[in-house]
Amino acid sequence: MRVALFIGPDPARTVEQARRAEALGFDGVASGEHVFFHGPVGNSFVTLAAAAGVTSRVRLISSLTVLPLYPAALAVKLATTLDQVSGGRFELGVGVGGEFPPEFTAVGVDPAERGARTDETLELARRFWARGPVSFDGRFTQVPALELQPGPVQAGGPPIWVGGRSAAAVRRAGRYADVWLPYMYTPEQLARSLARVREEAESAGRDPSTVHGAILCWGAVGDDGPAARQAAIRGASDVYQQDFTRLADRYLLSGTPGDAVARAAEYHDAGADWLIFAPVAHDRAKVVPIFARDVLPHLQRRTAAGR
Repeated sequence: MRVALFIGPDPARTVEQARRAEALGFDGVASGEHVFFHGPVGNSFVTLAAAAGVTSRVRLISSLTVLPLYPAALAVKLATTLDQVSGGRFELGVGVGGEFPPEFTAVGVDPAERGARTDETLELARRFWARGPVSFDGRFTQVPALELQPGPVQAGGPPIWVGGRSAAAVRRAGRYADVWLPYMYTPEQLARSLARVREEAESAGRDPSTVHGAILCWGAVGDDGPAARQAAIRGASDVYQQDFTRLADRYLLSGTPGDAVARAAEYHDAGADWLIFAPVAHDRAKVVPIFARDVLPHLQRRTAAGR
């Protein structure tokens, strides 16, 4: 299982956190985004560009870019440029957002259009990344025979990760995704949804075996398991503005290092080749070193041994 460390929301600490993640042996760093949210939050393209400049090995995953907030051609340009400056290490994770409607108002986008805008941008990305001039006449985007230069480093463009929980997200992942990335899912939900995504991929004429699974988990680990569990609950409750006490054992990665290894192994067995670990902000300085020392090596050995 490959593991990415979610970078915290303070832009001033991005460089430090990215360097540290690579030094500790993580396989990737990840960044979410919103324009506005309940608390501080950054921008995934800018955050990961900063991370690219101070790392050489880790994959750079946007988890997730709120794609409908961008003009389609601009989003594709930003993703392509980030692939260039990182030497082909970027992975574009996308979601439709909607958890915080005021940010859609602020950028002049109707929230009801977010799914259609996302699909149109993904279609445009695939065409631009196939190289050559593109003519596109969409509902929101018109491109008059233009070629994106320079193109991406990675053949076919950065891998696309599609996140979400809805039936529409499953269909979108089947059509476009290299990686299906749900969140707040149990291992059982992940396995069922990944099977549905692969069915949708086959219906779209794609090889379903090329679609892989991932999971994003908020959490905290420590020698005092109950205390780490409470820290994870407090952190997730702050992020999502709801009480996670009754949801903790279903969705959070928390407790002792042994607890975290066992739970992550369940996700791996359910189909997750990647785990994005999002440590709760207020305990990050304590949690990350413990996770890297006592959890990460066990998960990476599962990758080496195969599922």
